[in-house]
Amino acid sequence: MATASSVSSVPRNTYWVLRHGKSIPNEKGIIISTMENGVLPEYQLTAEGINQAKLAGELFQVWLKEHNIPIENVRIFYSPFSRTEQTAEVVASVLNLPFESSSQCKAMVEFRERFFGPSFEFKDHNNIGNIWDQDEKNPFLRPEEGGESAADVASRLGNAVETMEKELQGCVVMVVSHGDPLQILQAVLHGINEYKGPADGNFKSRVEAIKTHSTLSHHRQKFALLNGELRQVL
Repeated sequence: MATASSVSSVPRNTYWVLRHGKSIPNEKGIIISTMENGVLPEYQLTAEGINQAKLAGELFQVWLKEHNIPIENVRIFYSPFSRTEQTAEVVASVLNLPFESSSQCKAMVEFRERFFGPSFEFKDHNNIGNIWDQDEKNPFLRPEEGGESAADVASRLGNAVETMEKELQGCVVMVVSHGDPLQILQAVLHGINEYKGPADGNFKSRVEAIKTHSTLSHHRQKFALLNGELRQVL
């Protein structure tokens, strides 16, 4: 595995996404989308969620062995929320990867949950459906003051992938995050794959070029993930 110094039009790494296992907020049916609350241990995984994370790790391990991928070429990047960090830690344990202070497992704030806005915190999870309806009409419109639009999330995810593409080459990267960010990330990567514009420039600039209504408005319908679902995306 080599270190990359620049970003080409062809991805230097293979990317997988994993939505966190079933969490206590999922079980309670409440929205927890602020960093302040999201990192609290009381919003970690349920027992079912831990089992889902373990199964995802086992499936990933089988794929790595089938493709003769050495474990030193694996990287896990995860949201710092407690439910995603715990999911990543369970996967790392299955793979026998060191987790604490590890160069192969790192939290990235760019992969945090989408912040829906202050008035949505602790509210019924079904309220997110209204935001998805709004995303279909205008993915650049924020749910409310302080909340993130789908386009806002796309920009920060573009920054994250840009960083990984600059720093890594020939790695298999697992991104452990949340439903909305991973839906939007898949929409972005699909748009990049279909992009017919100039191939020069960094990944972030290509994200900005494809950050359109048609790319982002149907992220939920096209790219939804279940709790604990693992998917290769690039």
